[in-house]
Amino acid sequence: MEKPKILLFDLDGTLLRNDKTLSEYTLKTLCKCKEYGYLIGISTSRSEQNCLGFLRKMKPDILISSGGALVRVNEKIICSSLFSVIETKGFIESARKICGMDCEITVDTFDAHYWNYKTNPKEQDQSWGDSIYTDFTDFKYEALKICVEIPYPSLAQKLCEHFSELDSQRFSDGDWYKFTKSGITKEKAILAVCEACHVAVSETVAFGDDYADIGMLKICGIGVAMGNAVQEVKDIADDITLSNEEDGVAAYLEKWII
Repeated sequence: MEKPKILLFDLDGTLLRNDKTLSEYTLKTLCKCKEYGYLIGISTSRSEQNCLGFLRKMKPDILISSGGALVRVNEKIICSSLFSVIETKGFIESARKICGMDCEITVDTFDAHYWNYKTNPKEQDQSWGDSIYTDFTDFKYEALKICVEIPYPSLAQKLCEHFSELDSQRFSDGDWYKFTKSGITKEKAILAVCEACHVAVSETVAFGDDYADIGMLKICGIGVAMGNAVQEVKDIADDITLSNEEDGVAAYLEKWII
């Protein structure tokens, strides 16, 4: 490939260790890459507010959040895609009819992360970002991304069939599915980033571990799978590094990029 100009990283299972921390080794390596002129980008399914909590020591040049529904370059929004208030309300109602009234749902908006959690997430994981509890009664916000905990794939498929303009992706570490507007993916966001930065897609390197990262790794000049990645990600990757617990991102950057 051409000399890379943009380095893109998923968060969970990639940049972050299992305890949801960014190691000092990885942080120093990313900062060194910035000093050498590389653009550093985060590409995550987490909401913008949530993921920034992990990155206070490092301001990324590029931030793709909510699975590609919100994209910033140098803190300027270059594209976003929202479910309208009516669409959001209709989706939540359909999810409850199909998956059960007590199914857990999260919604990313521009300003916050909403969740009808049964157990406060911070009681389970102190590193979890701030979530606003709601029972979604008369919810009146536009949504960048909606996630639903769905125990059976058949129910997720049934939910998708209710809507013509929808993109769905299951996460590998549980029964959660993310839903965005049709065609909203990490790879589409990367195309918008490259256009805004006047960089060829072949000049990008991406790191990931989960199903939502497959398209991203395929489209970039080099796609690197983590050692802990699901097999489907490893199968399509150009290279495989160490696991997130072994600072696989930093090890790869030290060896091949820096």
